[in-house]
Amino acid sequence: MVFTWVWKSAAAMHAIWNALVKVHLDRFLSITLMTLGMGAVALLALPFVEVPKSEVWPYIIASVVFHMGYRTFLIGAYKAGDFAQTYPLARGTAPLLAALGGMVVVAEVPTPLAIVGIVLLSAGTLVLSFRGGAHLERLNPRAVGFALGTSIFIASYTLSDGSGARLAATASSYAAWLFVCDAAWALVLCLIFRGPKALPVLGRDWKAGVYTGVLSGAAYWIVMWAMTKAPIASVAALRETSILFAMMISVFALGEKMTGWRGAAVLSIVAGVVALRLG
Repeated sequence: MVFTWVWKSAAAMHAIWNALVKVHLDRFLSITLMTLGMGAVALLALPFVEVPKSEVWPYIIASVVFHMGYRTFLIGAYKAGDFAQTYPLARGTAPLLAALGGMVVVAEVPTPLAIVGIVLLSAGTLVLSFRGGAHLERLNPRAVGFALGTSIFIASYTLSDGSGARLAATASSYAAWLFVCDAAWALVLCLIFRGPKALPVLGRDWKAGVYTGVLSGAAYWIVMWAMTKAPIASVAALRETSILFAMMISVFALGEKMTGWRGAAVLSIVAGVVALRLG
């Protein structure tokens, strides 16, 4: 049941990105808008959830910092390389880093079958990155650096949020306060780097911000809840099946060709999902 919900959230995550692309803003403002939308919706939930205990706040603060790094490196990766390659590269290596970090940070060692699932999922995602398209250019070192930096921050906030959600009264209380704090800091950074003139620009697309914020917040809330019920590394790996949904849409909706490499990647990802379910 846990993995089923995480699987469904992956589809929502893909829908979020497509909605963001439709917003006529640069990537920094688009991601800021989504973060503000998450925070605005979470703000409405604060009266109905508990205030985190003192021992939970370090995880929330750490997560805000990690999310800031994640967004910064993600934007850098998109500027340096092709989206179709840098995004899967960042997402594909993150589960492996989360698994290694989980062994150290939370002393959580995946079962042998779960390790096989994580490796298969990551391998399939990386295949889509390097061989998934017909005309993808070779990644340059700068793009690789930003993508791998992004994966480090993904693994970091995954471990922080998994640990914090487990320590909090409920995953809902942790998520709500995290989203509000993250949005507040994102607004501060936006004002620092873009100035007050950015506010009217964001205001014109506030509906898109609320829409993407709701989808993004709901999807990640499910992930945090799942990490209170299942091993963090397994949930982190299964979350990356969003890449599979993206590939399916590109083939069936956009008419792109199903290459042999894409087929191999799909089989690897599906086999990884099965291994994680059995593990």
